[in-house]
Amino acid sequence: MTIEKSTTHFRGRVITVTVDEVLLPNGNRASLELVHHPGGAAVVALDDKDQVCLLRQYRHAAGDWLWELPAGKLEPDEPPLLTAQRELVEEAGVSAATWSSLGVYLSSPGVFNEVLHLYLAKDIKPATAAHEAAEVIEVHWLPLAEAYEWALNGKIRDGKTAIGLLRAFGRSRNAGGSDFPQEA
Repeated sequence: MTIEKSTTHFRGRVITVTVDEVLLPNGNRASLELVHHPGGAAVVALDDKDQVCLLRQYRHAAGDWLWELPAGKLEPDEPPLLTAQRELVEEAGVSAATWSSLGVYLSSPGVFNEVLHLYLAKDIKPATAAHEAAEVIEVHWLPLAEAYEWALNGKIRDGKTAIGLLRAFGRSRNAGGSDFPQEA
């Protein structure tokens, strides 16, 4: 696809919205709205009892409390793994010694260019949490099998959390498995 023209309509603290005039791979031209996001990282943190850290977090956009993995947006020039490590400490109050990739997740590729990097973290140790003022978070630990069921039955409505839990559960039942590719 070739972008022939891009017009910025909004630039905010986190996102930018453009309308792009593009030449599609099939030769057709289209005007497409795109929300640009720096991307993020999310963590499936598992303790030695096979319990996963889930946050019960109030989300204004959803108008409700959601169950989510510790996660956050990439800072400029910050590698995704460092984002995941930082967010685990800040939001859950723990750190991890062992990390592996669970691949990437595209949140809504029809309109967002956001790529979320998913990680599995083990060998958990306490750390000092530092929630942001705009975050309303409760930290919970529950069996991975129960969280997996929540992802399947719809109790977990957040996409990155459902995908992360499904991949982590599959890996745990597949004797470890291998890392997922980092690119979308």
